[in-house]
Amino acid sequence: MQINTKLLHGYPVIDSVTGASSIPKYQASTFHQTDVFNHTGYSYTRFANPTVDAAEECIKSLENAHYGLAFSSGMAAINAVLFLLSNGDHLVLGKNIYGGTFQTVTEFLERFGVSYTFVDEADIHAWETAIQPNTKMFYLESPSNPLLTITDISSVCAIAKKHDIITACDNTFMTPLSQQPLALGADISINSATKFINGHSDVVAGLLATNSENLYQTLKVHQKVLGGILGVEDAWLLLRGVKTMGLRMQQSVKNAQAIAEFLESKTSVTKVYYPGLSSHPHHEIHMKQATDGGAVLSFELETVAQIEKLFNNCHVPIVAVSLGGVESILSYPWNMSHACMPEEERLKMGVTPTLVRLSCGIEDLEDLLADLEACID
Repeated sequence: MQINTKLLHGYPVIDSVTGASSIPKYQASTFHQTDVFNHTGYSYTRFANPTVDAAEECIKSLENAHYGLAFSSGMAAINAVLFLLSNGDHLVLGKNIYGGTFQTVTEFLERFGVSYTFVDEADIHAWETAIQPNTKMFYLESPSNPLLTITDISSVCAIAKKHDIITACDNTFMTPLSQQPLALGADISINSATKFINGHSDVVAGLLATNSENLYQTLKVHQKVLGGILGVEDAWLLLRGVKTMGLRMQQSVKNAQAIAEFLESKTSVTKVYYPGLSSHPHHEIHMKQATDGGAVLSFELETVAQIEKLFNNCHVPIVAVSLGGVESILSYPWNMSHACMPEEERLKMGVTPTLVRLSCGIEDLEDLLADLEACID
């Protein structure tokens, strides 16, 4: 089944009771039990709900996984994974990590007695060197946010398996359509469905996929007990949005590739970060594990004054903290996605006051290029 067919027919999309062409919103907190002594159906929406179940079947299908779980946000999904760690455990993760993940690791896991080591995610040997006797998890993010650094997923996962270490991979930037972490050896794939999977900037959601029954059962307990469940309305909107994901991503990726090449030609742009460019230091590794460069890129301008001009004069993209919508979104990581990190840490990982991130939408390429050119020149 090809991807656009799969997005429409590869998981439950028709209501089994009425034949409705979309799974209804089962807007109920609790369910009547006709036989309280032998009940096997739905009981309480925090435990399971038919609409949310369909969203979980959706991510199972897209990730070609045995199990899927839906959460109230990408961070809820990330935290459910990180809370697999216990007091005394050790975590290894890339230094160019999403700000929210960094905050959980440094403010919560540290308080709970979990130690951690940040490594250069592009250096395969750094992952193995960082292993300690109590290392229990590798946490990957490829491409990283916002510098689009690449990790050789299969090589790092092979190292983890050799040492009996769990691997979790944040796949939000690439989505299951362009990169399959589980097939590359990861134990858990993480997606912020707020982004490209829903694709309309109107839902906050997180999704997990795994082929391990043991991990699934533990993560299911985390979902129920931590309470970060996906709401029924958001699950329904996600199911609506994902149907056009293939067509949306095709246009967004095409726009990103062309814009990255355009920005590289500009003298006032000092650096472009996009793994689809042959100039990207890890282009070949990325293209071995993904089908395209994705729809997100970042670039550096020379001065903060240029940054101000760009944000004040760009008319087509919206300016916002998120990414992955049908509309292009300009972000300023210094004050947005990575603002929760200390300034020293931001600078250390390359998040500077002259860095801009662009999530490419489905607008006509000519309009995006004309807008950017007017602002940059």
